[in-house]
Amino acid sequence: MLHKRGGTVNANIDLTGVALRTERLTLRPWQVSDLDDFYAYAREDGVGQMAGWTPHRSLDESREILDMFIRENKTFAIVHEGRAVGSVGIERYNEAAFPELANLRGREIGYVLSKTLWGRGLMPEAVRAVTKYLFDTVKLDFVLVGHFRWNRQSERVIAKCGFEYVKTIKYETRCGTVEDSREYILRNPRAREA
Repeated sequence: MLHKRGGTVNANIDLTGVALRTERLTLRPWQVSDLDDFYAYAREDGVGQMAGWTPHRSLDESREILDMFIRENKTFAIVHEGRAVGSVGIERYNEAAFPELANLRGREIGYVLSKTLWGRGLMPEAVRAVTKYLFDTVKLDFVLVGHFRWNRQSERVIAKCGFEYVKTIKYETRCGTVEDSREYILRNPRAREA
């Protein structure tokens, strides 16, 4: 099933029953029992800001967002050594900013990881698993990803995963700021062959 608006296509996502496994990670839908793990990393200063949101101030704030993750069912929990330590969300992309992608099926991903695990190669591992799932199972034609100009960690993840730079757009964050977001695309190699 597809969502059409303005001639472009955002594919619908439902992660019910989906679990992806890599060498060190399990990616699965969020569960109510993940609340303490979620709050533990979402309250860390410097984590949310990388993705445009402020650190969580209370367990109740994390509970509200966790409930949304569960309800919308389009965000993977990244589980490492038995704990939820981050997420990869499969978001609707800004169709107005990408008219050149009209009539192609795609989504944009966003990700975050506990600061205690930065620099260990876990996020590229998670992103590769999710893009493989989106191409092989969901049959998307492309996946977009972006990072704020100053976010060098995300830029390195994007480069390691083979995304190609497309353009820079303005992005309004949940912090109330407007940032330059460098946007990248990864195209499904099978879609190019067709």
